[in-house]
Amino acid sequence: MTRDVLELATSLGFLDELYEKYRSAPGDIDPSWVSLLDGHGPASPGAPVTNGHANGHAPSTGNGHAAARPAYAKPSAVSAPVMLQAQPSVWPLVNEFRSRGHFAASLDPLNLIETAFIGELDASAWGFTDADLDRVIEPTGVYGMQRATLRELLAQLRNVYSGSVGIEFMHISSPARRAWLAERMETRLRTPLPAEVRKRILAHLINAEQFERFCHTKYPGTKRFSLEGSESLIPALDLVLTHGARYGAIEAVLGMAHRGRLTTIEQILRRPGRDLFGHFEDVEPEKAMGGGDVKYHLGFSTDRTDPNGNAMHVSLAFNPSHLEAVDPIVVGRVRAKQTRHGDVEHRHVMGVLVHGDAAFAGQGLVAETLQLSSLAGYRTGGTIHVIVNNQVGFTASPAEQRSTPYCTDVAKMLECPIWHVNGEDLDGLARVIEMACEYRAQYASDVVIDMYCFRKYGHNENDEPSFTQPLMYDRIKKKASPVEVYSHLLVEQGVVTPDEVTGMTQHRVAELERELEAAKASRQRPDAPSMTAMWRGFRGGIVDHPVDADTKVPRTLLEHIAQSITEVPAGFTPHPKIERLLSQRAEMGRGERLLDWGMAELLAYGSLLYQGINVRLSGQDCSRGTFSHRHAIITDIKTGREHMVLAVECGPGQCASTTAVCPRPACSGSSSGIRSTTPMRS
Repeated sequence: MTRDVLELATSLGFLDELYEKYRSAPGDIDPSWVSLLDGHGPASPGAPVTNGHANGHAPSTGNGHAAARPAYAKPSAVSAPVMLQAQPSVWPLVNEFRSRGHFAASLDPLNLIETAFIGELDASAWGFTDADLDRVIEPTGVYGMQRATLRELLAQLRNVYSGSVGIEFMHISSPARRAWLAERMETRLRTPLPAEVRKRILAHLINAEQFERFCHTKYPGTKRFSLEGSESLIPALDLVLTHGARYGAIEAVLGMAHRGRLTTIEQILRRPGRDLFGHFEDVEPEKAMGGGDVKYHLGFSTDRTDPNGNAMHVSLAFNPSHLEAVDPIVVGRVRAKQTRHGDVEHRHVMGVLVHGDAAFAGQGLVAETLQLSSLAGYRTGGTIHVIVNNQVGFTASPAEQRSTPYCTDVAKMLECPIWHVNGEDLDGLARVIEMACEYRAQYASDVVIDMYCFRKYGHNENDEPSFTQPLMYDRIKKKASPVEVYSHLLVEQGVVTPDEVTGMTQHRVAELERELEAAKASRQRPDAPSMTAMWRGFRGGIVDHPVDADTKVPRTLLEHIAQSITEVPAGFTPHPKIERLLSQRAEMGRGERLLDWGMAELLAYGSLLYQGINVRLSGQDCSRGTFSHRHAIITDIKTGREHMVLAVECGPGQCASTTAVCPRPACSGSSSGIRSTTPMRS
C-alpha cells in the first residue's frame, strides 16, 4: 500500500478518522491499514501541532486541549527503485522536480508549514546510489547545464524547484509552453539581480513598513487593514508595472481588496500622504455625510514613469467590502481601454488583480472571472494575479478554508503557470515577476503569483488574532520583519551599508511627519479628482426635475434600419423559421404588420448605431434571446457561418453581441467595467 501523502491527498479526512479509531480500538481496524498507521503516531511534544495546513491553529478535541495529528506530511519514500535498468537515467528525476518539486519548497516565512518528503525527488528512487553522486552526466536534461555531476544536478534542481520558489506548470498541455517555462526557470531564477534593482526593492520595503508603522502609531486602533508582514507586495507591484511597460503596456488597471490599499495608493500611485492622513484626521466631516466611502475602499489614478523611462497611466479601481467583487470590473475596464486604443493584440493595457488567499480559494466570483479569460468579447490578453497569502482568512486556517493543497488550485483550469514564492525572498520574487510578465506578453495568458507572507495584526487593527491562532501569533511576535530580513541580506552581501539603511528609514519618517503636519494644517477635506477624462461633461447628484430627453427618430430612418436588418448576404442560408421571421420583420418595417418586441428592440439598437453610439449585448443567450425573440445573430444552416443583422448599414457605431458564460455576476461586472470606462461609446 502506498505511503505517499500525495497519493492519499483526497482521503486525508478519512485517514484522520481512521487514525483516531486506531488509537482507541486497534482491533476494529482492518489489518490492511495497520502497516500504514504504524509509525505515524502523534507528533512529538516539541513539534508544532499542525497537519501541514493549519499554520499553528491546532484542532480541538472538544475538551479545550489541542489534539495531536498523525504526521502525514512526512511519509516514507517508495519502497523500491522505480527504475531498475542497469544504467539509471536522470530524465525521470528531472521531470519529477519539474512536476512536484514545489511540494518540497520552503515557502512559509513563519516555518509553520511542514514540508512534505517526496520520495520521487530522491535520486535513489530512480536507481542511483551514493556512488553515483560524483558521476558526470551529459546531457543532464536541464537548461543551462549541459554537463554536471549528479551531485551538482541535484543541487541545481533543488535550488530552482524546491527552494524558496515553487512552480506548477506541468498541467499545461502545450509542450512549447512547458519548455519555455522550464528554460526560464532553470536559466534565470537564480541569476543575480542588478544592485540598483535590489536597492529600489529595499527602498519600497522601507517606505511601506514606515508608512504602516506611522499610521499605527499616530492613529492607534483605527481600522486601515495593515500590510505589515506582507510589505513585499509594494515592490512586487512596482516590478509588475515596470516589466509590463517594458513589454508594451501604456495603461494598467489594478484591483484589490482592503489590505494594503492605503500603502499601495501612497507608494505605487503616489497620492500625497497628506491626503490619506486627511481622511484619518476627518477634516470637514460634514462633507462625508450621505456620500463618499471609507478610505480603504477608495480608488485613484495617476501617470507613472518607471526607472526605464517608460510612461504608464495606472488606475486603482474602487472596491466594496465584497473582496473579489472588483475582479470582473477590472477585466471589463481593461477590455474597454484596449478597444479605445485599438489594441486588438491586447498588449497596451493590462489588468493586475491582488487577492487574499482565503478569498481566491473561497469566492466563486474568482472562478467566474477566470473563465472569461479566453472568451471572445471578454479576453484581455491575460491578467496578472498576485495573491497576498497570509495563511489565514479572518480567523480560519487553510485547513478550515479549503480542500486543496494550495489556494491557487482553482486557476489550474486555465492551464496557466502558478508560482509559489516565499515573500521574504525578494530576489526570487523579482525574477518570478519578470518571468510572469514575459509569459503573459508571449502567450496572452493569465499568470498567478502566490506570495507567502504573514499578517502581523488581526483581520483589522481591533482584532485579537491569538484567540484563534495562538501558535502562529506567538511565532509572529518573535519574527523579524521583511525589511530586517532583506536589509540584513543586502548589508551582508555589500550592496548597501547599515548607515544607508538607517538613512533611508530616517528620510522616510521625516517625509511622513511633513505630510502629517500638512494634513493637520489643512481646513479642506481631501478629495480625489472625479468626473474627468472620458467622464468630463457629465454631472451626477440629485436633480430637481428629471431631464426630458427627446428620443424620437425619423420614420424614414426606421424604415432604412428595418430594411438593413432583414437582408442576408448572398449565398447565406438561414433556418426556414428564421427566414420566415425576417420576412415578417420586413413587413413590420414597411408598416404592413404590427411591431413585436424583438423588432422594436432591434430598431432601437439600430438608431443608436446610426448616431455613432456603440451597442454591446452581453449575457447568456443574448444573441438569440432567452425567449427566441431577438435573433441579433443568425446562423447559416449549411456552413455554420454567423451573420450579425445589426452590422449592415445601420450607421458608424459598432455592435457586438457576446453570449456569455452562465454565471451572471462576472458577466455583469465586466459590463459594468466597460460602461464605467467608456460612458458614451460602449
